[in-house]
Amino acid sequence: QVQLVESGGGLVQPGGSLRLSCAGSTAFLDDAAIGWFRQAPGKEREGLSCISRRDGRRYYADSVKGRFTISADYAKRTVYLQMDSLKPEDTAVYYCGWRMNWCSDSRSSYHIWGQGTQVAVSS
Repeated sequence: QVQLVESGGGLVQPGGSLRLSCAGSTAFLDDAAIGWFRQAPGKEREGLSCISRRDGRRYYADSVKGRFTISADYAKRTVYLQMDSLKPEDTAVYYCGWRMNWCSDSRSSYHIWGQGTQVAVSS
């Protein structure tokens, strides 16, 4: 069974950086795709980025393109989200999710979620 755990959140000033980690058990088999999402209070869960081990493709939402970078160290069973040039509107709980094979920006298509890690961007 797939299990995911997010970590690395915290409080950072605008313009600062954080690196989030998504650690998995069997989540990183060669037919897996891992997506990063976030959810602010009162808002729907928003897709940010995804990496597919199946085809090696990576995707980014327009809101984070050029600022966030997704990467994977499959030997460590971990997917990372490097977040640079952070803005107050990036404040949210960040989640990683698992689905089969291919990346998707559809929240409902991810079958397994981690517990989330809080990111706060404030002066």
